[in-house]
Amino acid sequence: MNNLTTVIVNYQTPDLLINAVKSFKKHYTDSIVLIFDNGSKDHSKSVIHDLKSEYPHSLRTHFEERNIFHGPALDKTIRELVDTDYCFFLDSDTVTKKGGFLEKGIKTLSVSRDYYALGHKLSVNKRGFKDPEGIPIILTPYLLMKTEPYLKYPPFFHHGQPVLRNFREAQKNGYRLLHFPMDEYIDHLWRGTASKFGYGLGLKGKFDFILNKLGL
Repeated sequence: MNNLTTVIVNYQTPDLLINAVKSFKKHYTDSIVLIFDNGSKDHSKSVIHDLKSEYPHSLRTHFEERNIFHGPALDKTIRELVDTDYCFFLDSDTVTKKGGFLEKGIKTLSVSRDYYALGHKLSVNKRGFKDPEGIPIILTPYLLMKTEPYLKYPPFFHHGQPVLRNFREAQKNGYRLLHFPMDEYIDHLWRGTASKFGYGLGLKGKFDFILNKLGL
């Protein structure tokens, strides 16, 4: 799949990263994987270099000097580091159980120019909390998307749901998001990085949580 780059963002969870990369590579040996290290200060760099040695022809690396947080890391990846038609974002706290999903996903998205992204789809409110009457998004732990439409709309940003603005505007302009059962192929441990280091949202995150509870 020369038209696809798989991106895994790592921040100081090297043990999880090893499992994510190796389990994915078990099913997609030759597929290009980009590890975006988000300013880790632990031994992640050594682990990433070891992985690079194990997959010298299909694994690429990028090292940020500081943690720019998950959403901006995804944005920088698409804007500066990926040159393929499709991008697959895979969280570092995942284990790929079986292959076939990328082929099926790309085939589905290629049916229409209006199909933009697919994965686990749900609706959220303007603060990013689950709301069946809200804005449809695709969750980032296993998100397959076309890269070309992305640049037309607001960037992924530092937020609990970093895709929110981009997907909202894209759908206003006729693009569609599709549900795809990624969980049948990939186990997601949920909050593997956030459980150790939080989301880094500070007071804004706390205010959003409180205002959401109040229905505001």
